[in-house]
Amino acid sequence: METNGHEHVIEVTDLRRVYGGGFEAVRGISFSVRRGEIFALLGTNGAGKTSTVELLEGLAAPADGRVRVLGHDPYTERALVRPRTGVMLQEGGFPSELTVAETARMWAGCVSGARPPAEVLALVGLESKARTRVKQLSGGQRRRLDLALALLGDPEVLFLDEPTTGLDAEGRRDTWELVSALRDGGTTVLLTTHYLEEAENLADRLAIMHEGNIATTGTRPR
Repeated sequence: METNGHEHVIEVTDLRRVYGGGFEAVRGISFSVRRGEIFALLGTNGAGKTSTVELLEGLAAPADGRVRVLGHDPYTERALVRPRTGVMLQEGGFPSELTVAETARMWAGCVSGARPPAEVLALVGLESKARTRVKQLSGGQRRRLDLALALLGDPEVLFLDEPTTGLDAEGRRDTWELVSALRDGGTTVLLTTHYLEEAENLADRLAIMHEGNIATTGTRPR
């Protein structure tokens, strides 16, 4: 399956992001992501990973450069891109008094063609927590809920910003298996991480960011 005749579903060219005061968080980077692969942006905190991903998600306009997701500008053509993507932010910010099931149902009401909430909760191992209030979840369980909600729309492209932060070793491995299974099912995944082991286990290709630049790119050894 191709998107507008293109193999690449994410295309980034000379991308820059500048915050107030003139701080340049992303300094003219370029990369592309093919359909059905996992691409990782690896780097320490402050390297520019989240600033980059927010531009791909259409949450802000770039200062310069070009972004295309599924053949469209994710900022100016957000209505065409957003229904086909899933987004897992670093923090979800869900209402703390709602239960896990209520949160999933609420989110499903905002998603076109949403999967059954119970189905995605089971995917991330939260079915036993369906009646638990969000405020009672551990940090790792909240990250699982973030991932479940990102999967509600059965996205073609999935953005995962530090998806395993706060998870224990078992939870991290379970998440890796789920993300790999999504890739095998045809989902394109772009994730950020500061865990080298995570990038080595998951990514088909990766780019290492440092101070807003891509220092190097590579393919994961098989």
